Amino acid sequence: MSNTELSGSDHVTEQTTLPNEGIGEFIVQFWGVRGLIATPSSNTNRYGGNTACVEMRVAGKRLIFDGGTGLRILGRSWLELESPLIAHLFFTNSQSNRIQGFPFFAPAFVRENCFHIYGTAASNGASIKQSLCDQMLQPHFPYPLQVMQAELQFNNLTSGSKVTLDDVTIQTALINKNQRSAGYRVSWKNYSVAYMTDLYQGADEMEVGCIRQLIEGVDLLIANATYTPPTAHNHESPDLLWKTAVNLAHHAGVKRLVISHHHPDDHDDFLDFVQTEIKNAFPQALLAREGLILPVVRVSQA
Repeated sequence: MSNTELSGSDHVTEQTTLPNEGIGEFIVQFWGVRGLIATPSSNTNRYGGNTACVEMRVAGKRLIFDGGTGLRILGRSWLELESPLIAHLFFTNSQSNRIQGFPFFAPAFVRENCFHIYGTAASNGASIKQSLCDQMLQPHFPYPLQVMQAELQFNNLTSGSKVTLDDVTIQTALINKNQRSAGYRVSWKNYSVAYMTDLYQGADEMEVGCIRQLIEGVDLLIANATYTPPTAHNHESPDLLWKTAVNLAHHAGVKRLVISHHHPDDHDDFLDFVQTEIKNAFPQALLAREGLILPVVRVSQA
């Protein structure tokens, strides 16, 4: 398991295209759409209860953003694929709801596979490798990270880092200093998707500048609703939950907006109501559901 440091002025370039794997295609699939904690119940069946995990398949490459409990479901679907598998995992931060699915990511236990893992330092200074290792130590988990047989390549990102995978570019910036959270922009040809799941009300000028730079003119923005801590959460003013993302999308010329990371208290009927309200404010917006697949560009369009 190796570890690489990427400063804002550095970037890593790799040749990673897989043969016959959808070259000329850019697809986004949602495997986990819940924030804070997984919420399996009869009231969350339609939107889903797994925590954050989004897969992007672009130009024959597999990119994963966040490793919440949805990563387990994604991993099970990949067991049907032929090894070796090569993929890139980008973490927005090291909080439990972003990393808790990693110990259950079955493809990481297959020796022939290779995973490139990226993340910024946590608020306590821990690298993404250390954060993933720590959650798999006793008494939290029965087996250490070292039982994973796949090749794991760790990369430490800083704000402004850029990762280049053939003709796919992933830009990053620190968008939430309080949570030490990164935002990402994935670009390929003339298409782009931004993943921003730690927006919050009251971001300072520097954070807003970084956010706008990453989301400017993107084909698809995946963002979170903003909400107060669980003890103060209420649904009296639901428009406040998504206003930050909608305002940013309007000002940045975003073509399509998806709101994800739903609050654990947000049941299906409430989210249906929010879906209606948000589309009135931004017609090309929708709420993420587990299993939702959005083509950014199909093969025939490339």
